[in-house]
Amino acid sequence: MQENTGTTTTGPAEPEIELIEKDGEVTLSIGGEQAMQAWERDLMWASADLLCRHGQDFYEVGLGLGLSALRIARNPATRRHTVLELFDEVEELFRAAQPEPPATLTIERGDFFRRVHDLPSESIDGMFFDPALDMEVWTDKELWARTMPEVVRALRPGGVFIPFFSTKPELRWQYVDHFSRIHVERHRYQAYDTTEYTYGTTGNAYIQCFFKD
Repeated sequence: MQENTGTTTTGPAEPEIELIEKDGEVTLSIGGEQAMQAWERDLMWASADLLCRHGQDFYEVGLGLGLSALRIARNPATRRHTVLELFDEVEELFRAAQPEPPATLTIERGDFFRRVHDLPSESIDGMFFDPALDMEVWTDKELWARTMPEVVRALRPGGVFIPFFSTKPELRWQYVDHFSRIHVERHRYQAYDTTEYTYGTTGNAYIQCFFKD
C-alpha cells in the first residue's frame, strides 16, 4: 500500500525487491521504496471483509504481503479470488510464507493497465486495488480516464471497487467520476515510526468503496 511514492509499470523491469524484517517491523521493499508494511493488517482485513459482503468472485491488483489476498480467499462467501501481481519476486516471497494457499486463490502475472482491457465484462463482484505505482502513474489523467471505464465494465451490476485506504479525508479523483455511489469507513491506524508513505504515523484511515449501478 502506498500513498506518496512507489514503483511503476513503466519503470525498471527488474527493481530490487526484498522483505525486510527488523526491530519487530516487516516491510516489503520494491525499488528501494516501502511498498507495504505489516502494520497495515487490520486495515487490509477491514477492506477485504467489506469487499466480501458484495458477492463471491473477486479480483485484486497487487499481492504485497498477501494480507488482503488471504483474507478474501478464506472468506466463506468467496468462490474465486484472482490476484494480479507484476513482479515474480513478490509472489515468490508470498509462496515461501504460504506454501499451501487456499484453493480459492489464483495468482496471475501481468501489468494491470494492460490486463484490465482483457477482463471479461461483468465477470467479477468486486475489485480490491492496491498496486505499488510511481507518482508519474498516479498523476496520469489520460491513463486513468482509459482505465477506470474498463474496471467498471468488468464489474457486475452492484459490484464494488475498493482501493487501498487513504490517510487523507478526500475522495480520490482517479475513481470518483466513474461511480455515483460511494461508501466510506473511518478506522484508526498506528503505523511504524519509520513509515514514510502515510500522512502521519497515527490517526484516521479511510476505506472508500465505490459501487457500480
